[in-house]
Amino acid sequence: MTDTSAGPGAAQIPHQRTESLLETAVRYADERRWDVVAGSWLETIGGLLFCSCGDGSCPAPGAHPTRPDWATLATRSVRAVRGMWQRRPTASILLPAGRTFDALSVPEGAGLLALARIQRMGLIPGPVIRTTDRRAQFFVLPGGAAKAPDLLRRLGWYPASLDLSSLGEGRYVTAPPTRVGTRGAAQWAAPPTLANRWLPDAEEVIPALAYACGRDR
Repeated sequence: MTDTSAGPGAAQIPHQRTESLLETAVRYADERRWDVVAGSWLETIGGLLFCSCGDGSCPAPGAHPTRPDWATLATRSVRAVRGMWQRRPTASILLPAGRTFDALSVPEGAGLLALARIQRMGLIPGPVIRTTDRRAQFFVLPGGAAKAPDLLRRLGWYPASLDLSSLGEGRYVTAPPTRVGTRGAAQWAAPPTLANRWLPDAEEVIPALAYACGRDR
């Protein structure tokens, strides 16, 4: 999803209206070297949107794994990724955490505050997703999810007191521009660019995230 405010050097991450989910997934795999897997999709029945899983009360319509072994199917092979979306062009784009990145998740308001704080400090944040349930997911180096609780304690925070969660191995993020039912689509708050190709360590972003979450309490 292209962010026109990202400036020169932004990776060509497309907007859903101008580039297909297939092409987007291929770019994530080819340009960012992220493992990618096709998830569920949305179906229109009687003018209403339903998840392909058939569960009328699905908590993430059109945006979750379709089988228990989903992680084993995730790949950065362009050929394999093309095959997934050629079979199901409207499938959601899921990125498994714990491989090339972990993600730190905070409320959207706190995330945007932390993002601005990080940038004011002259640091380069990794990609940041704005989810449809009003969360901000900060990409950090693998291992960041496991380190987060100890990093918070060192800063004087009790981890359970902050609305900060971690996504590591066995978890996934829903990548833009995937739609989630009627909630809209995942978006980039900080899109993938050449500048943030090398992800920050959790230690670089945890102070700003903890500060912002602490203000939100």
